[in-house]
Amino acid sequence: MSEHAGWPIAGTGAVAAIGRSPAEIFDSLCAGTSGLHPMRGFERSYYTGDRLYEIDDRGDAGDVPGRATAFLLEAIAQAVAEAGLDERLGDIPVLVGTGLRELRSVELWARDGVPFPAGELHFGTALRERFGATMTHTVSNACSASLYALSMGTDLLAAGAETVIVAGVDTVTESMVGIADRLQSVAPDTVRPFDLDRMGTILGEGASAVVLRRTEDPDRPGPGRVRGVAVNCDAHHTTAPHAGSIAAAIREAHRRAGAGPEDIDLVMLHGTGTHANDAAEARAIRAVFGPAPEKALMTAMKSMTGHTSGASGLHSLIVALRAMADGLVPPTLGLNRPIEEAAEFRIVRDAAAPADLALAQVNAFGFGGVNAVALVAGRR
Repeated sequence: MSEHAGWPIAGTGAVAAIGRSPAEIFDSLCAGTSGLHPMRGFERSYYTGDRLYEIDDRGDAGDVPGRATAFLLEAIAQAVAEAGLDERLGDIPVLVGTGLRELRSVELWARDGVPFPAGELHFGTALRERFGATMTHTVSNACSASLYALSMGTDLLAAGAETVIVAGVDTVTESMVGIADRLQSVAPDTVRPFDLDRMGTILGEGASAVVLRRTEDPDRPGPGRVRGVAVNCDAHHTTAPHAGSIAAAIREAHRRAGAGPEDIDLVMLHGTGTHANDAAEARAIRAVFGPAPEKALMTAMKSMTGHTSGASGLHSLIVALRAMADGLVPPTLGLNRPIEEAAEFRIVRDAAAPADLALAQVNAFGFGGVNAVALVAGRR
C-alpha cells in the first residue's frame, strides 16, 4: 500500500480529565469544558501552583499506584472493542509511547512504602495479563512519544504486519510537578496556547490508543486513515525546540502523505502555552504554510486537557478524526491576544467552529528535540 493511500484506523480509545472516551472528550472540548482543578493527589501547600488537569478517579482513598497502567488498559480496551478485535491479542504488536511510565507508583513506594512489584513497572506485564499480548514495546520520547510509536506502527504495517495497536499514556507525578513549580517563578493560572500572556504549561494525564490495520474491513469501516508520519530528533537543546527541525518534520509528513500545505484543512497544534514552544511552533508553521494560511483552521486542545505528555499526540489525532467526522473544530481557550508569530493564523477561539474537513495535521514535540508530525484523513 502506498503511503499516500494511508493505513486504516479501525478503532480509537481515550481517557483524559474531561472524559473517559473519545466521544466524551470531543464533546467536552467543543463545549469549552476545562479539566483544570485544584490538585487531588498531592499536598497543595507544598507548591506555588496548586492546579492540575487530573483524572478524578481516586475517591477518598488518596493516591494509589498503577494509575498509568489502568488508564492505558482502558484506552486500549476501547480501541480494540471499536475495531471488533478479540481481546486476546496474542502476537499483535502493542506499541506504547510514554514520558514517565509508572514513575508515580515508584514515588509512592519509595516515600510511603506503598507496595508495587518491580515487574509492574513495565506495561507489558499488565498487557499480557489483560489482553494476552505477547509482543509489547514501550518507548519514552517525551511529549511526542505516542506519535513516535505511531511512526513505528506504520513501519510494522509496511513490513507486513496485519494489525498494530499504538497507544500513549502518562499520569502526573509529584517529581514533575515539583520541577515545573520550581522553574516557574509565577505559577500559570491556566494553559493559554499562543497568547501574549501565556505563563507556561500545566500537566494533565490520560491515555490514548488506536488500532491500525494493513487493509480495511469493508464490513467495519473505521474513522479514518493515517496518511503519513514523520519524526526527527535534532538534540538542539535540552528543553527548547528548534523551529527549523519542526518545519522539516512537517514537510516530511506532507511528503509521505502526498500532500501540501494547501491540502491541510485542520492543524492540531502542540500548543503547550510555554514561551519557547509556542513561538517555535508558530515560526515553523509560518515557514511551511506562510504567515497567513488561507485554508487551514487550527486549534490547541491542551487549553482544556492540560499537557498529557506521552498521550498527547494520539489525543490530538483522535480529536482530529472526530472533528472531521462531525465537521466541527473545538476552540482554543485562553487565547485573547495572539503572539505576533501566530497573529494571522486561523486559530479557532471562544467557541467550536463548523467546517468541512478532510485532512488534518497533528503536531507533537518533546524535550531534546524529538519532533513528530502525522497527517490523518477522515472517512469519506
